[in-house]
Amino acid sequence: MSQHKYYCELADLAGVDDDQTGVWTRGLLIRRSLADGERAYFTTCCPAGTPIATLVAVEGRRWTIEDAFETAKSELGLAHNETRSWHGWHRHVSLVMMAFALLAVIHHHANAPPPKRRARTRSRPPRRRAH
Repeated sequence: MSQHKYYCELADLAGVDDDQTGVWTRGLLIRRSLADGERAYFTTCCPAGTPIATLVAVEGRRWTIEDAFETAKSELGLAHNETRSWHGWHRHVSLVMMAFALLAVIHHHANAPPPKRRARTRSRPPRRRAH
């Protein structure tokens, strides 16, 4: 799918943190589909001078993150909690996300290509020295 991407820097965040004056900027990233002209808008907060290619790459990762949360909700019960305290909620979310990470590692190893086999070399018995 072809798209055009535009970036408009909105403001310098000078004064937010005196140690970071002029380092961070806010911006608006606009994606327009060439197929139907539909636009999508994304706000950014990034170091000044960040290339648009980097902003676009980060914006593209959003779908992966949303898909991961949807999977965690439907497959691992992320949304199935009735906790009444922050501690209970935190424990529930931590355990679900740890299970999700474990499943991701198992999935990665299960789908990895098999290791290359090495050519077998004959092992020779050690030579005996004459006394």
